[in-house]
Amino acid sequence: MNTPDPAQIFSIDNPTAFEQVALTVFRHQAEHCAVYRDYIHYLNIDPASINSYLQIPFLPISFFKSHEVVSTADQPEIVFSSSGTTGQSTSKHLVSDVKIYEQSFNLAFEQFYGNPQDICILALLPSYLEREGSSLIYMVDDLLKQSQHPQSGYFLHDLEALYQTLLTVKASGQKTILIGVTYALLDFVESFQLDFPELIVMETGGMKGKRKEMVREELHQILTAGFGVSNIHSEYGMTELLSQGYSYGDGIFNCPPWMKILLRDTSDPLSLLAGKQSGGINVIDLANLNSCAFIATQDLGKVYPDGSFEVLGRFDNADIRGCNLLVQ
Repeated sequence: MNTPDPAQIFSIDNPTAFEQVALTVFRHQAEHCAVYRDYIHYLNIDPASINSYLQIPFLPISFFKSHEVVSTADQPEIVFSSSGTTGQSTSKHLVSDVKIYEQSFNLAFEQFYGNPQDICILALLPSYLEREGSSLIYMVDDLLKQSQHPQSGYFLHDLEALYQTLLTVKASGQKTILIGVTYALLDFVESFQLDFPELIVMETGGMKGKRKEMVREELHQILTAGFGVSNIHSEYGMTELLSQGYSYGDGIFNCPPWMKILLRDTSDPLSLLAGKQSGGINVIDLANLNSCAFIATQDLGKVYPDGSFEVLGRFDNADIRGCNLLVQ
């Protein structure tokens, strides 16, 4: 069987093309990704019987902690890893062709925000910068290199310097995106107040153990008031994915054309849900060409008729049924 072509993935522009590429990727991974192949076998599913992406089985995300999830014999060019507290196992995503990741995040960023060359990009990501293996930092590094603006850069803990930079770019009328981890953005607005309606504030989620978790409405209310903006943008991504969804506000995310969100029944994880009820988030990320493109996450969400989605929280019990099938 031929390996699917990344060019096909990133040229998807209609539902039929998505279906065809998803099935091609599935058949390839059902044969070449050992952990996925074994998982499908334990479910007693014949890959040849799958003729719609709605029938494709999703690999529980926890396997990225316990197994090498790869569908190629090529050595990884980079290994992305999740953050974790001491003694906690972390996910590892072995990426054999990092150019696919670069193509994915660049095309998606341009689709949602425009050419990074034209944007001043400010990054407030201390907890990500202070560890190895962050796929978010890899993406932001690349976007910063493309940005043509001298003020673009990281602000590790220097909130005063960030404030002064924001005043400068506001005065110049420069299109600006501030990408920040949630707790650091809260730290900033506790010390500084802005009235910068044109600023795009993008939170990447997570308190990283620094603060108590907050509901999105409360968090966004504090941030909109602190930055003087009308809404807060968000990014939906994770170590185990090579694509991101983006929200322009209200916690409603959209995906690039090669990524799709489906919902599964929380009491029957092999059954998909239709309609507006909430369920477990399953992700099809066709950029995950050389690992597994079909992942059952530990997030809860809703999917709307136009394909947009909302993240409602996480499973209290992360070990969803099916994860123990391949414990070794």
